[in-house]
Amino acid sequence: MTGPRVVLVGPMGAGKTTVAHVLGDAWGVTVRDTDADIVAREGRSVQDIFVDDGESHFRDLEVEAVAAALAEHDGVLALGGGAVLDARTRERLSGHRVVFLDVGLSEAVKRVGLGAGRPLLLGNVRARVKALLDERTPVYESVATLRVETDGRTPQEIAAEIMEALS
Repeated sequence: MTGPRVVLVGPMGAGKTTVAHVLGDAWGVTVRDTDADIVAREGRSVQDIFVDDGESHFRDLEVEAVAAALAEHDGVLALGGGAVLDARTRERLSGHRVVFLDVGLSEAVKRVGLGAGRPLLLGNVRARVKALLDERTPVYESVATLRVETDGRTPQEIAAEIMEALS
């Protein structure tokens, strides 16, 4: 199957974008991030899209962005944390090498800080992150061909495990 060499999924704070860049550098391939694609296309931040048009509009844009990236990109692809919630996206991921970057609650909260620019984290950050992890972890597991624990590890260590597993 053509498409990305690997697709990274996982919750916010898992390190998808950072690990994608480490992998891209190591493999000498380009990196694509669907959230960045949406921002570039819309000319405004994810947060602004959520506030101005609502989450469902953003999710529609996300489905389109993921479909385009899977069809066009052959490097490393990082998906937004909620991208796998749509059944069409889960179906499109079938047959691709999908790595679930798993992060624990404490580590995720530390990494996302107070949720600046994270529209789903308004309010009690720890409670929101826990709810998102509880809701989404089974979905990440269902699409993943490989699960990598990220807690207490550097992006380089995580990338090395992925490269070894996929070689």
